[in-house]
Amino acid sequence: MRISTNSMYAASSTQLGTLQTQLARTQMQLSTNKKLLAPSDDPIASARALEVTQSQSINSQFATNRANARSSLSQEEVVLSGVQSLIQDVQGIAVAAGGGTNAAADRTTYANELQGRLDDLIALANSSDGNGGYVFSGFRSSTPPFVKNGAAVDYNGDQGEVQLQVAGARKLAINDAGSSVFTGIATANGTFATAANPSNTGTGVVSSGSVVNPSALTGRNYSLDFAVTNTGATTYTITDQSAAPPVAMVSGASYLAGQAITVAGQQFDIKGTPGDGDQFTVKPSDRQSLFTTVSKLIDTLRAPATTDKEKATLDKGLQDAIGNLALGLDNVLAVRSSVGSRMKELDSLDSIGSDIDLQYAATLSGLQDLDIVSAISMFSQQTQTLQAAQKTFTSISGLSLFNYIS
Repeated sequence: MRISTNSMYAASSTQLGTLQTQLARTQMQLSTNKKLLAPSDDPIASARALEVTQSQSINSQFATNRANARSSLSQEEVVLSGVQSLIQDVQGIAVAAGGGTNAAADRTTYANELQGRLDDLIALANSSDGNGGYVFSGFRSSTPPFVKNGAAVDYNGDQGEVQLQVAGARKLAINDAGSSVFTGIATANGTFATAANPSNTGTGVVSSGSVVNPSALTGRNYSLDFAVTNTGATTYTITDQSAAPPVAMVSGASYLAGQAITVAGQQFDIKGTPGDGDQFTVKPSDRQSLFTTVSKLIDTLRAPATTDKEKATLDKGLQDAIGNLALGLDNVLAVRSSVGSRMKELDSLDSIGSDIDLQYAATLSGLQDLDIVSAISMFSQQTQTLQAAQKTFTSISGLSLFNYIS
């Protein structure tokens, strides 16, 4: 078989080019530590690597979302801590103001101090979230949630809770609406409220009471009407005011100061000396804001307390304020506990997310990373092969028929 010089050169050049390409590819793999330089190298592994890379990116975004959620919840936790401390201060002032030795000037001093605490409470409720918005405005984050309107404090936010995707199947609320923290708090003992008729003439003071039989609760309104007989004996009648017409449940019961009185599973007592015609009411608890509770306490302390009736009103006002503050504090603690639970959940999700990220990295490594030892061995082999091909090509290209003609 005759091989032309042109064919020999063409075949040698092609082979050298192929060897150089293989060597260059191996060198690129070593420099990048990747065995897949193009999808065509291994289409199946490339497709799988793309899926894993996308999943890893989503997992990284969840981690970013959790960091943002933790920042928002931490800001709320700081504010709630301040609110808790403030309420406890107000409770201390209310107890101190109830001391029997306080004069009118002392109560005025306490009232002035409470006015400052009320302003501080409004400021805390309008705390910034650090991003130009407000912590407790709900979805209306750019609107100050609480605004003074005369003696009242109005809520201008909404009930929205911002939800953030913190895991594949988990959304987490990163805020609490101000209405759930500062407003709509049950009064009295949380179930029912006792009160004295403003027109009472005696010195009777009714306690806040408690529930002794939950199954007997009716949610109806009751009244206790007192009468003083010619002999000086004091009796009372209990009437169901929710009935139409009202129905007397107890008539002419003898009154004994401090003795427990039970109505539909609700127990309380009355101390002091009720006057003839005095009335006390028992009805389901209302709801009011923390701001209203503090404002009413201030008004109670500013009111005169010289007569027996005024002193009884002061005692009842302080009793109600202390009870309402306790319920307000319980509500703040419940919200704060919820914030803590969410932050703990974020810690758990961070740990899981880190494990998932490690798993994705290991999978990608198995799909893409180069076996360095094998690649170096291959590189050495390809280098030697190329050098041998180059030498043989040099030798062959130097052969000529003229070298044998003398």
